[in-house]
Amino acid sequence: MFTGGLLLFAAVIAWGTGFMMSPHDSSVTPSGVQHVRTTVALFLRNSAIGTLVLCALAGWLLFPARRPRWPARDYAILGIIAVLAATSIYNLVWLETAIL
Repeated sequence: MFTGGLLLFAAVIAWGTGFMMSPHDSSVTPSGVQHVRTTVALFLRNSAIGTLVLCALAGWLLFPARRPRWPARDYAILGIIAVLAATSIYNLVWLETAIL
């Protein structure tokens, strides 16, 4: 349980780092920085893939076959994993269509 919680926390940190660097609003991007666009896109792609992997590992470790019944904790963990996975998949799709 501890390792799964730690991996879920790492997934939130990886997701937050990629989320804060996201170039979704191109109106505030100053001119002359187009040469770093590919580098930022690759970082965001790798961050999204890493978040998905960490979410999968955390879900696997936090939901063993035999666990105590506490649906509030299970629903909260499922909600966090669902939000992280959905936004990471959205980020991957957006990067493919808009940047790369």
